[in-house]
Amino acid sequence: MVKLNVEKMSCGHCASAVSKAATKVSGVESAEVDLANGEVAVAGNPDVNALIAAITGAGYPASEAR
Repeated sequence: MVKLNVEKMSCGHCASAVSKAATKVSGVESAEVDLANGEVAVAGNPDVNALIAAITGAGYPASEAR
């Protein structure tokens, strides 16, 4: 499981956009957005950099959670 911090999410539409962007990345099985905490948990074996690029490209800056 990969966990990312995602900025600028403020509503359900934002969460949906982040989820859609994440699930388009090769290797992603599912994506669960936690809007309240600004995180997305991704199941599968995606390339983390591709995942970050996809979510950031959708307008929501993302970084790997530490």
